[in-house]
Amino acid sequence: MPSIEILPADASRFDDAQHALSGGGDGRSCQCGWWTMPNTDWQRTSPDERRERLRDELPEPDAASPAPALIAYVDGEAAGWVRVGPRTRQVRIGRTKNLQPVADPAWDDPTVWAVSCFVVRREHRGLGLNARLLDAAIAHARDHGARLLEGYPTDTTVVEKRANELFKGVLSTFLAAGFTETGRATPSVVVVARDLA
Repeated sequence: MPSIEILPADASRFDDAQHALSGGGDGRSCQCGWWTMPNTDWQRTSPDERRERLRDELPEPDAASPAPALIAYVDGEAAGWVRVGPRTRQVRIGRTKNLQPVADPAWDDPTVWAVSCFVVRREHRGLGLNARLLDAAIAHARDHGARLLEGYPTDTTVVEKRANELFKGVLSTFLAAGFTETGRATPSVVVVARDLA
């Protein structure tokens, strides 16, 4: 069995973040910036600019502010990524009409967090990293004062998707981690929440 460790994505791990994000799907070009900016800003930025935005977003290791994501390591290699943080910092969520109804409509409440993006490198898929990343995201959110954690996974019993299209996670993984469904954005995109109080 491989050794799996999950650590905060801080500034000292920027190169590891790049490795985790570049192993398949849109991670290399997106730089996990999709949820953090309005569409007009997204359209105006290049992948290089998004990479620098991500670099600026990662806190120093000793900073009081929490890391905006976690990195999974398999036998010491950066293998996966999950974005988790206050929903207020993921502005596109609040501007995406089909994500209604949300579990908590108080958009300015920093204690409502969202777990919004997963990336697992192709060679490390099949190890259950998404479930491990989600469990770590729950602990990270709780440890930093979140009272509610939302997610927006895909219900793969309704629609078949390629692995690269499952960046928001899979519903069954969230349900197994104690989330409950609060609504449907579309037949296959589910809004889920877990009370952390």
